[in-house]
Amino acid sequence: MAEADGFAGGDLEKAGLRLSVAGEVATVTLARPERRNAMTGHTWQALAHVGQMLPEAVRIVIVRGEGSTFSSGIDLNMFRPGGVAGETSLMDRVADGSADDAELDRVIADYQEGFTWLRRPDIVSVAAVRGHAIGAGFQLALSCDLRVLTDDAQLCMKEPALGLVPDLTGTKPLVDLVGPSRAMELCLTARSVSAAEARELRLAELVVEEAELDGAVDDLAAALLAVPREAASATKGLLQGASARTLQEQAAAERRTQAGRLRALAAQAAETRG
Repeated sequence: MAEADGFAGGDLEKAGLRLSVAGEVATVTLARPERRNAMTGHTWQALAHVGQMLPEAVRIVIVRGEGSTFSSGIDLNMFRPGGVAGETSLMDRVADGSADDAELDRVIADYQEGFTWLRRPDIVSVAAVRGHAIGAGFQLALSCDLRVLTDDAQLCMKEPALGLVPDLTGTKPLVDLVGPSRAMELCLTARSVSAAEARELRLAELVVEEAELDGAVDDLAAALLAVPREAASATKGLLQGASARTLQEQAAAERRTQAGRLRALAAQAAETRG
């Protein structure tokens, strides 16, 4: 695997990330194992950069953590005086009045971009979760379309226990998957969810033994790549919008999308004959 063209690998590594691209599959690795892959503002900005500069050929994005932990979540130094080395402390900026509500909104929106691109219709994102996915780590896994967990994995929405709220776009997928009441229970107790329970709650598509994680993710990627790209993208778009539509609206969306696919296939057939 080679580093993708157009990325400054050193800058990504400073932010605690590694990116490799092999054909149509990109792998994003959280790479701060000495901090259990805790993430900072620079990490989220680097994730957003990956999404912006991802090669067009990529269809599958795999997100994983280096070592035995997917991610321990937010680097808590972000909320302590002095912050993270090389980064401005949000808490210091709030305390000294240099960050008003508008500025906080801008900064958090900037961080959120590191998560939202994983839902793009032109890719399928897969979280390969080994060990703990806590707080921001859980939200990163929720940002992916599919999640494969090791059987010792633990998920936890920790932010409320720290006096914060989950603000990295994790609340909507959590509610969509488990419903508002269960989501409330998970967030407001900040309890850990085992891999077995995660599968029951639809938070995991697959749970495997630790030694089988890489092979299971590779097999899933191969199966996803077997479906034509345009059909996969169109289908993902239909599925993503389904919950916000009535049955009649969804049926109409299916008709429009299918008409587009039929025209594209007809054009391809004509080009082949010509």
